[in-house]
Amino acid sequence: MMKLSRLLQSRNLLSGKLLYGKSGDVKDASCLHAFTVHAGISTSRENSAAKGYAAQRIFASYSVFKGKAALSVTPVLPTFTKLDSGSVVVDRRGVMMFKFLPAIGERKYDNEKRQVIALSVTEVGSLISLGPQDSCEMFHDPSMKSSNAGQVRKSLSIKPHADGSGYLISLSVVNNILKTKEYFTVPVTTAEFSVMKTACSFALPHILGWGRLTNQLPRGTEGQPSKVDSQLLDLEWDK
Repeated sequence: MMKLSRLLQSRNLLSGKLLYGKSGDVKDASCLHAFTVHAGISTSRENSAAKGYAAQRIFASYSVFKGKAALSVTPVLPTFTKLDSGSVVVDRRGVMMFKFLPAIGERKYDNEKRQVIALSVTEVGSLISLGPQDSCEMFHDPSMKSSNAGQVRKSLSIKPHADGSGYLISLSVVNNILKTKEYFTVPVTTAEFSVMKTACSFALPHILGWGRLTNQLPRGTEGQPSKVDSQLLDLEWDK
């Protein structure tokens, strides 16, 4: 019993270090995977017991680690607002967050130089509907339809391999203000892309906010939006 107690304490200490590490730390694939799995399990019970709010985010991303970059896909649930009438409405729809990290060594990725793009429900639909030979491209511009259009723009491209062995997922980020251009490419196998599509299909009703209709745990306090998820959505344009 004493040995088991010490083992649990050691694991909790390790997960704590991973959780509160600096955002700019270089992460390797094994640490990222261990952190995602452990944190997802440890916080799920706390959130299930919560009433009206989420105590902590649940880390349950699907990650693919390749030679030049890593890709992590995470659902961000919507936030809700309670009206004076007592009705609860969606304040902000959720998204599927695609995060790219450049490789800086063997199975080592730089989290400080990450780039993210948040896919809307319609864009998620485009991904889900892709056939074996289909491709798609999604453009994001925070200043679209304004005089600053084109200053900062992102483009996510998904194209099939010619031999049908999988897809190439690419993200281009052009910042004319900072005079920078970043490009990430992550090849994924047919199996990996199938997991991605299935996960997005499962998450789609939840990022729409329909999980609330089936009496599942809401994201955010009734009466005010969840600050945590709002901050996550803002990450797309933090650079």
